[in-house]
Amino acid sequence: MYFLTCLFMLIVVMISVGFFTLLERKVLSYIQIRKGPNKVGYLGLLQPFSDGFKLFLKENIFPLNSNYLIYYLCPVFSLIQSLFIWCLFPYYINCVNFVFGMIFLLCCSSMSIYGLIVCGWSSNSVYSILGCLRSVSQAISYEVTISLILFFYFFLLNSYNIIDFCLFQSDIWFVFFSFPLFFSWLSCCMAETNRSPFDFSEGESELVSGFNIEYGGGGFAFLFISEYSSIIFMCMLTSLVFLGGNYYSFFFYLKIILLCFFFIWVRASLPRYRYDKLMYLAWKSYLPISLNYLFFFFLIKILIFYHFFL
Repeated sequence: MYFLTCLFMLIVVMISVGFFTLLERKVLSYIQIRKGPNKVGYLGLLQPFSDGFKLFLKENIFPLNSNYLIYYLCPVFSLIQSLFIWCLFPYYINCVNFVFGMIFLLCCSSMSIYGLIVCGWSSNSVYSILGCLRSVSQAISYEVTISLILFFYFFLLNSYNIIDFCLFQSDIWFVFFSFPLFFSWLSCCMAETNRSPFDFSEGESELVSGFNIEYGGGGFAFLFISEYSSIIFMCMLTSLVFLGGNYYSFFFYLKIILLCFFFIWVRASLPRYRYDKLMYLAWKSYLPISLNYLFFFFLIKILIFYHFFL
């Protein structure tokens, strides 16, 4: 039963990735005052299935000087990593009460960088290696801030369980007393998922798609699915941590859709950052904000402890 429910959830995630791509193409077309996909099926609703069939039915080619086995296994590793992290989702049917869920989240999210590195290295291309090197230096900057923001809430809840975010936000959402952290978190989520304006590992204008330049057909589809499923997961996590976390209500899923729309809106509105500006933003702005919040609440909890127990 547990295997069937997990399989059902993964199928739903894959379908949601397909329709998220349709939503992105529709929103981008309306923002740019043009028509989006509207021919395949009613209002273009069958377009994601058409795109999926087209990618997987294409001929597989590989660079002659690439590391053949690793080159083919890397997209599968990225897909498994991005789908494996969804076992944290607290769904009701056969729900898993993951006591150390947020530690598991940090471990799995830090593994995503290995997929980019090995994809770039095994392709044996100059542009792919440049893309993976930029991914490494980018990851060092924002992963520290993401970890510190989550540590702040671990410390606040005295728990690593993701379900406790729902229990502790019954009266007030965490976004209201940690507003700067919320925007820092959103920026780091965009860098984590390689989205505009922080898509330096792909960088179409200067790296011609970066780390995945040598992939086409099924391999590119796996990388594409892993990236978009990570975006939906980060939107779900943002809704859990900051926006109430009541995963049993309809409004929880509405908030996820609005956050996905926000990711698309940012892509349509903002140009790509200069590379050194992300480093400056992560080390000089986001890191001091998260550290100040952490030390401030640490001091408050110490004062409360001394007042009540000593």
